[in-house]
This record gives sequence, structure tokens and C-alpha cells, in this order.
Amino acid sequence: MRDGTAGDVCRRTFLIGLVGDGALACGVIYLAVPSLLAAECRFSVNHGAPKILVLLRKNSMNTRSRTALLWIILALFVGCSQEANNVGDNADDSEETFVLGDLLKPFDPPSLESLEQSVAKDGGWIDRPVLDSLVLLRDRQAKEPVLATVDQALALRNNSDEDNSKILSALGRLPKSDSDVNFAAQITRATPQALNNQNPLLASTMTEFEVSSLTGFGLFGFDWNFTPFASKDAVRSWQTSKDGLYDKVIMRDDLLWSDGTPITAHDIEFSFKVIMSSQVPIRAQRTGTEAIKYVKAYDDQTLVYFHNEPLQTNVWNINFSIIPKHIYEKSLAEDPSLVDSDYHVQLEENPVTGGGYEVVKRDQVEVVLRRRESAYMFDGKQVREKPFFESVRLRIIPEASVRLLSLEAGDIDEMNLEPQQWSDQTNDDDFYRRCTKARGLEWTSFSFQWNASTPFFADPKVRQAMTWAFDHDEMLGVHRKGLDQPCTGTYHPTSRWYPGSGNAVGVKIEPVKQDLDKAKMLLDEAGWVDSDGDGYRDKEINGKKRKFEFTIVVRNAKERIDLCELLAQNLRLVGVACNVKPLESATLQDKLFNKQFAAAFGGWGTGADPDTSENIWGSGQQRNFVDYKNPLVDELFEEGRKMPEDRKPWKDLKLWKNPEVLAYLQVDPSLAENQPTRED
Repeated sequence: MRDGTAGDVCRRTFLIGLVGDGALACGVIYLAVPSLLAAECRFSVNHGAPKILVLLRKNSMNTRSRTALLWIILALFVGCSQEANNVGDNADDSEETFVLGDLLKPFDPPSLESLEQSVAKDGGWIDRPVLDSLVLLRDRQAKEPVLATVDQALALRNNSDEDNSKILSALGRLPKSDSDVNFAAQITRATPQALNNQNPLLASTMTEFEVSSLTGFGLFGFDWNFTPFASKDAVRSWQTSKDGLYDKVIMRDDLLWSDGTPITAHDIEFSFKVIMSSQVPIRAQRTGTEAIKYVKAYDDQTLVYFHNEPLQTNVWNINFSIIPKHIYEKSLAEDPSLVDSDYHVQLEENPVTGGGYEVVKRDQVEVVLRRRESAYMFDGKQVREKPFFESVRLRIIPEASVRLLSLEAGDIDEMNLEPQQWSDQTNDDDFYRRCTKARGLEWTSFSFQWNASTPFFADPKVRQAMTWAFDHDEMLGVHRKGLDQPCTGTYHPTSRWYPGSGNAVGVKIEPVKQDLDKAKMLLDEAGWVDSDGDGYRDKEINGKKRKFEFTIVVRNAKERIDLCELLAQNLRLVGVACNVKPLESATLQDKLFNKQFAAAFGGWGTGADPDTSENIWGSGQQRNFVDYKNPLVDELFEEGRKMPEDRKPWKDLKLWKNPEVLAYLQVDPSLAENQPTRED
């Protein structure tokens, strides 16, 4: 935001590194998302924005095996917005009787026959795409030039954009046919965080989302252009009523949970009601889902989503995670937390999954997933493509330095590289003897987050001062090794949502540079001055003098801690004391959700659509940990989702009728008529 509420830090360029005896994705990001594995994602919905993953076995593999494992998968199969510090609601601890779906307004869905008659009267159904994500990617790759062979790519050192493009082109391709795949292969990946929850409705960390992407079941996804589609693996047909008030899905009848129970439309209806139950601690998925009026399973395969309004964003709202009704329907009332009872604890250890993989081992060292035959076989016949890897092993290694040592030793197959590792530690013969690396873009913004409900950061001028005090150039040049670009908002310049110089508003947004004088002036104006000459600013609050000293919480990761230490050094120059407190992921999430912090460092994925970030920036929303409130932002979220034709007519926004906003943004009101669309 312009007022520095979230203090955007930088946009992270995702670096892919190929490693060891297997695959590697390495990252430098301040625009990023969780990693996905190609074929496995076909069976699930993941939360995040498109990202590239490179898989490689450089040694001990024949050409056939390499071809099978050396590919990049774009996250076509993603659904809701995904975030780096994704935390949400807490369960109600009261003793009130549990009521499934109590957040829903009373609604009596019509019979299917009555609904069909009503829809026919209002214009009928519009067919929506039902696609195979791997076919989409294969078709795209067939049109792209192959810049190098696998052997040529493996012989390269990644020292230029041209080298990087060649490595990606050669190693990022799907196998042409099953004959090129070594279906007995295992990939071992590294993750910095332990797996806390296996229930996809409770996912809140990158590791949890990654596991959910391989074990979870879903109906929808979208491609690299953010064009939504229903997955051919799970859906026979998808239709939207012409008036936009209904979506009808006919599911396949050859879908099975890992315990052999059929996956049906009743699981989707049940999952929707669980999400809309106040006592269930849904962390991220209630926003958007709550815009749906009702979800009705008319039979095992026929599913209808009822919408309150014909919004452009309805297509994203229907994309939520699914859990098995037969597993949870009897236990939910006893334990709405889904994690406390003995029964739910046992499910955490041995979950029933609907994706291409099932969990066979989980501890504090690793999580092991195994391909499940019932995901692609039915009644003795293969009905879906077989996931490429027999097993996926996630090694939990918090320290980046240890991950790199494990990679070079061949103990893991891929990892995300930190900037210093990319620039200084992966360029010699020892690294390239067994490994290689590549880079690409990831859409995630990382930022310092100021809790506006605290006396330190309630004033926007103070939040702005923090942004001006920070040395952005040192962060980008020294800490990020010049691999990232500065944020000018939450969207990357390649995103359709980026408000760059060519947009309808016509405003070119420049990156913030450190300006200590401006920071001092804003703090003075906010009433924080050094009244006693001790070198630190103070202010009288509730009749008592309060020193401007606060603590910033951050995940216990060196690269993140270093940036917070830089912030502390910078703030000392303007008379503010900042203490840095590293925390483990679970503890940090608890602090964020309960708003028990003054400042924090973290990141969010940009999501598939601006509307998906309302629960971060909307007043009183579930993941608005910093308690940001801005009536104009709330209004724009509301207006944006109601605008027709993909919300292009900017001239219809109330923004153009507010002279104070136009003056603040330095916008020429005539642009509303001269450049009324994003394309302009």
C-alpha cells in the first residue's frame, strides 16, 4: 500500500537450481509460491501462483530416465491465493453445540428438475472448459523451440540469461510418452518446515500446501494465463448458467479415496459446510467460499454451486479443498478443531487421501509419499495418467547451508537456493560435477508488517517512516545479491494485474529509496520525538512516556533474520529501537493470528486474482493480521468483483469520483474516459 502499511520489501526472482542425483528448484524471491511437482499436481488443487520446478537426475540415470524426470511443470493446477505466512482463523473455544454450516444463511435448494427449468427460462447453460493439464502443457511445449539437448544443458555453467534459457528448455520438458518414464523413480526434496497438519482445510505452511498438492483432491484449476478450467481427471462436464448464478458440475464416477471409498459430490457439499462452520479453524479458505450461497449434491455425481450474485470472481470461489465426508462426518461435532481428539490424531498420522499420493511415513525428519494405484486405476483398467514418481520424499532441513551440503552429497535431489548460495557457492567444479541450477519467476511479495492496532504503528505516518528509513538498496544489492527487483506493489510487472505505466490509471510507480530525513520528519509529525536527549524517540501515551522500542518477529531462517537486523540498524539512525526475535514457524503463526506482535516479517503469494487478497487487506478480514483498515480499499474490493467483462471498465469505479484520492495518486480524471480498459 502507498501508506507503507505492509512495507513492501522486494520482489523475489525465483531461481531454479538443479541438484544432486535428482531434481532441484532453487529460489530467490520476493514474489514466490510453494513448489509443485508436475504429474502429481494433476490430482489436486494447490494454493498459490504459477511457479516453475525443474527436476533432474544428472548422474546414475540413463537417457530414458532423464527424459522422464527432467521437466518443469507450471502450476496449472493452482486454486486459491497462496502465501508464505498463511495463517487464519482460530476455532471458537466455547462449549456451544456444534452446528455444521452455521455461517450459512437458511436456504432450501430447489429440486434439480425445477432448477433446470429455471435456468432454461433464463437463457440456459454455458459450457465451460474441462481440460487435461498435462495435455495443455505438452501442447504448449510442442510449439516452443528446443534450445539445447539434455547433454548440452548439463554441460553448461549457468552464467548468463542465454545459458539459463537453454537449461530450462532442455530440462524443463515433459516426457513425450510413458515409454520415456522410469516409473520406479523416487525424488527426494528439501523443505525448511515440518508438517504440522495433513488436513488440506487446515494447511498453513509451504510444506503443508506442498503435501496437500500431492495428496489432495480437487475439481478445478487454471492455466498459466489464469484461465480457469475443470480437471478432466475428476470432471465430465462443467456449466455456468447464463445469468451467472449457478455452476453445475458432473463428476466422474471412477474416483476413489485411498481407503477405496468412492469420491462423490456429497464430499464437496460436506467440505463446503465444514468450511462454513464457525467452530472449525479454517485458516485461509473461508474468504471467497463464504460468497457462495450453497453447494448441493443432487446425486453422487451431480453438483450445483448456488451464488448470491453473478460475480466475475465466482469462478475462484468454487475452488476450495475437499475432505472425505465418510471420515469426518461423525467425528466433527465432537472435535471441530479436527486435530485434538484421538481419532483425529490418528488421521493425522494415517490420512485418507484423494490425490495421486498417500502418506506412508511422517516424522520430524521427513515425510514420505507413495504413489497410490487407486488414483489412476479403476476396476482393473487405467483411467488416468500414472503419476511419474513412485515415491516423493520430503526431507525437513531448516538450515539452508545444510540443505546445500545435502544436495551436493546426493542426499536430496533439489532445493531452493538462497541468493548467496546462487551467487557465491554454486559456481565451482564440485557443484557442477553432480548438480546444475536455473532460475525463473515466482510471484510472492515479502514485506515488513506493522501491526496498526499497536500504539507504535496506529499512525500511517509512522508506517510510512519505517519504509523511508529502510535501506532498500543494501537489501537488494548486498543481501539479495542483485537477484531481485524492488516491489512497487504486490504484483509482478509481468502480471496482468500490475498497475504499471501502461495501465488505465496511467501512474508510473517508482521503487522507494531510503530517505532518513523524510523518515525523521514523519516521525516528528506523528509526535515521536526525543524529549530527554537519550537518542531514542518517545511519546506520551495514556499519560505515560513511552520509548519507541518494539520487537519484530520473524521465522528462524538466516536470510530473513539478516533483513530484520538491517531494519534494526536503519531504524537506530532515526531514533527507533528495534529488537529482532526469531521464532519457529508454528509459534510465529500463532503470534500472527492472535495479533500478539508489534511487527513481523513475512510474505504472501499474489494469488490468481486481486479479489483473493481481500482477506489480507480488507478491514476485519481473517488474515489481516496487521489490522489494516481503509474504507477506500474495502470499497474497491466490493466494486471490483461486481464489474462486468472481466472488470475492465475502470471509469466505472468510484475512485474517479473522489477528488482527494485523485489528487493523492496524481491521476488525471480524464484518463477514465480516454483509457477505460486495462488493455489501454
